[in-house]
Amino acid sequence: MGGAKAKSGAMDKEKKKKGTLVWRPICTQDSSLKEPVIKDVTVGLESDCQMQKSNDKVGASVIRFVKGKAGSTKEKIEKETGVRIILPSSKQNDSIFIEGTSADSVAKASEEIQRVIDEAVKTASFDYSHFVSLPLAIHPELVSKLVGFQNSILGSSDACIDENPDGNSDGDNSEDSAQEQQLGKESDISVELEVVDDEGSVKVDVSVRPLDSNAPKENEEPKSSNKSDLKIGKSVFIKPQTFHLTVLMLKLWNQKRVDLAAQVLKSTSLRVLDALDNRPLFVRLKGLDLMRGSLAKAQVVYAPAEEIDSENRLLHACKIMIDAFVEAGLVIDKDAKSELKLHATVMNARHRKRGKKGRFSSFNALAIFEHFGSEEWGEYVIREAHLSQRFKYDENGYYHCCASIPFPENISS
Repeated sequence: MGGAKAKSGAMDKEKKKKGTLVWRPICTQDSSLKEPVIKDVTVGLESDCQMQKSNDKVGASVIRFVKGKAGSTKEKIEKETGVRIILPSSKQNDSIFIEGTSADSVAKASEEIQRVIDEAVKTASFDYSHFVSLPLAIHPELVSKLVGFQNSILGSSDACIDENPDGNSDGDNSEDSAQEQQLGKESDISVELEVVDDEGSVKVDVSVRPLDSNAPKENEEPKSSNKSDLKIGKSVFIKPQTFHLTVLMLKLWNQKRVDLAAQVLKSTSLRVLDALDNRPLFVRLKGLDLMRGSLAKAQVVYAPAEEIDSENRLLHACKIMIDAFVEAGLVIDKDAKSELKLHATVMNARHRKRGKKGRFSSFNALAIFEHFGSEEWGEYVIREAHLSQRFKYDENGYYHCCASIPFPENISS
């Protein structure tokens, strides 16, 4: 009997050594979210293998940060924690597998990966994926005005309706455009706008004059200039069917964060309606303004928006939405502290390919502001707020809607 007990005890001890197969899903939210979900889950399967495993669903957009330059970040984590990290082989897969000899080593590697992600999303190199928008492209007359604006500047009858499908019209953020649309030599040629009658109609000369205040006059010897300094092409303009007011930019790198963002927006619906006093909200778009830079070296040109009744109902409603996203931990610190500046972007130099040094070039907007600086774009009702996904579009040409809440359209009795 004593011998049998000793043998049984030795077997139990050996069994404990070999361990249990553990699947440990990483937190699919960043560390700032209110309800952390990181936890170890033992599936209860006995295994003769001492290898512990983790399947970490982190979102395809952050894989490159976990990998690091030439695999340096991945190798560093592996060396420090004694694990093996297996990255997905395709962009459709968002899972990282971690293999280690103990649950502790796998946990440490998983936490280090989460730290890398938390740091990466704070940087400018990690692009915004979604944003809260107030669609304006629902108004056909406004879309027509934008097309006319672009035609006038480009001297073309086929303005950017189908241009720049990946462009971002959100002022401060963008990713490299996949393709630069060609305009023959127009991309390198100046554009001069001239008012030709009392009604303010505009014609365009796209021949030789540089678009600046030092343009040579007729019969005058042109000064030496670099035509590439102008750099106004189709890709600078936003796609009219995506025209909107931007409320808040978001970095949602996996489906769980997208789902949470959709829930957050919907949860604000009643409070937003109360803030709007259950009355329709109209905004007026007038003139042009710069987000940054100077007229000679413009980067972002937008149409300022103002609430018609001057009761600040729109700003109050927007603040409710923004605060809800901040409270849920879905907004990076920089954006949470920034002041809301409602704007409808019409031109953005960031839509184009980067230069040789990785910089976005500016464009000369002097003549554009001279002729369109006081443009009356019109008054329009805001019908809803969207959680919009960048670089993806619905059938109507507008950004893909992940969730929406209505704004009042009828005067309540």
